[in-house]
Amino acid sequence: MVMTRLFTEAGEKLYKDEVRIPWDRHPRPLMERDSFLNLCGWWDFSVYHNASPYPVKEKRIRVPFPPESILSGIETHFPEGAELIYEREVVISEGFRDEMLLLHIDAADQHAEVFIDGKSYGRHSGGYEHFTVDISDAPDRFRLRIVTVDDLRDLKEPYGKQRIKRGGMWYTPFSGLWQSVWMESVREIHVERIVIKTDTEKACISTGDQRHNGTVMVSTPSGDECYELIRGEAVIKPGEVRNWTPDDPYLYHFSLSLDSGDRVRSYFALRQISIGSVDGVKRILLNGKPFFFNGALDQGYFSDGISTPADPCLFESDIRTLKSLGFNTLRKHIKVESDLYYEACDRLGMVVFQDMVNNGHYSFFLDTVLPNIGFPDRDDTHSRESAEIRATFKKRAAETVRQLGSFPCILYWTVFNEGWGQFDSEEIYGEIKKMLPDSIIDSASGWFDMGKSDVLSLHRYNEKYIFEPSDRPIILSECGGFACRAEGHLFDPGRAYGYGTLKSFEKLEQRIRELYEEEIIPAIKYGLSGSVYTQVSDVEDEVNGLLSYDRRVVKIKGRIELP
Repeated sequence: MVMTRLFTEAGEKLYKDEVRIPWDRHPRPLMERDSFLNLCGWWDFSVYHNASPYPVKEKRIRVPFPPESILSGIETHFPEGAELIYEREVVISEGFRDEMLLLHIDAADQHAEVFIDGKSYGRHSGGYEHFTVDISDAPDRFRLRIVTVDDLRDLKEPYGKQRIKRGGMWYTPFSGLWQSVWMESVREIHVERIVIKTDTEKACISTGDQRHNGTVMVSTPSGDECYELIRGEAVIKPGEVRNWTPDDPYLYHFSLSLDSGDRVRSYFALRQISIGSVDGVKRILLNGKPFFFNGALDQGYFSDGISTPADPCLFESDIRTLKSLGFNTLRKHIKVESDLYYEACDRLGMVVFQDMVNNGHYSFFLDTVLPNIGFPDRDDTHSRESAEIRATFKKRAAETVRQLGSFPCILYWTVFNEGWGQFDSEEIYGEIKKMLPDSIIDSASGWFDMGKSDVLSLHRYNEKYIFEPSDRPIILSECGGFACRAEGHLFDPGRAYGYGTLKSFEKLEQRIRELYEEEIIPAIKYGLSGSVYTQVSDVEDEVNGLLSYDRRVVKIKGRIELP
């Protein structure tokens, strides 16, 4: 079986440019410093399996692209449990070093260990979280080595849509370093984390460190305002309030300066998500007003970089294209993206429904067949997941909240999808809700709803959606998925996966309009609060995207207009 090598336009340019350093942007827009050393680009690469060298055609790899991708220069998935070894020389230029030197790895799948000149400096497990290693005692020139190990046979760590044997709705696995690797130099007393909580009138900013005193300078529509940071806390009440919405995504940018000399740049938005009764119907409210979330499912996969786009500009391109088609929401499906994705959504006005990434078991019969033939209920307190798998899911979900919880665009969080790895959803709902009291929590997207959830979340494919009243807001969290081939832009020309097949883009657009006009729009007045069309782009065998996998074709022309 031969797959087509598809390039996005940005990926084709990068692939032909041996010199260009990819991802040369500060990767933490919520905590940006002037001190930034990008370590993306070409690294030495080798593989060990069962304690022996494993043959690798290319001895170098382009970071941050996983070795399975075209843009990495490797295009190979290595045996499960193999050690992927990344090495490069690092030189600290004069004037860069401050009191501390930090190495940041924004994501490595699934386990990673950092070495400098042969000495171990730290380990991390979890394939979707940022982690930082203090390398302050490193010399000005050193050999950096990062060893990653990925094993999808081990269901303990979250894996999402990855499968060793890809196909259908399961995708090529990715491993190794797949987000930015970078360094910064900081003061000994510095901001490690900013937590931002807002409503429609104020923002509460916390560093979580009572040693932190200083000032917060906020840019507002009417000019700069200065606030005190006392014991790591500041409350910002702008003199001129401008609420964030997809139509007016206004961001308040600020700089936070500590008395120690540390300074970071960040931003917040004034917005509030809630649930209320409107004309006797429960609805989701944005800034106190009913809002319909017209969404698309965003898998976050790219034809040439798999998990990682050739350039962050592709995030912005997808968002702008979906907005031009009438969408105001993206459901980030079972994947955690680079912070730059969420910054683009904040800046351009795109709501995000964020999924947790599943670990644990999936059964085609139990999790897909039974609910689709009329058995959508299951008691998840008797889950088959082990204590270790459960504990790991809880830990990784909490890390996801800590990493993403301050981005204004994320208003809604999905815990479990279609029963994959699902257990004790009522208990998990309580734990997530405690961390995110001002967000919408969807405990069980699709089916197996135990009743403890802010919404009733339904999936409808290959059957007409018929509205039924609920005492909770209703989200049609997956629908559509109509297959339509973009000839010449297919990953696997021999396969076409989707839900119903349309022979032309014109017929696809007609069918999508029928879905909205006959099923979705009529249900809005009765209480439907949002819908999520499957999906943003084709992904490998799936040809049910609004865009082709290489992002070169937009399959529909007109906007999806809602009342």
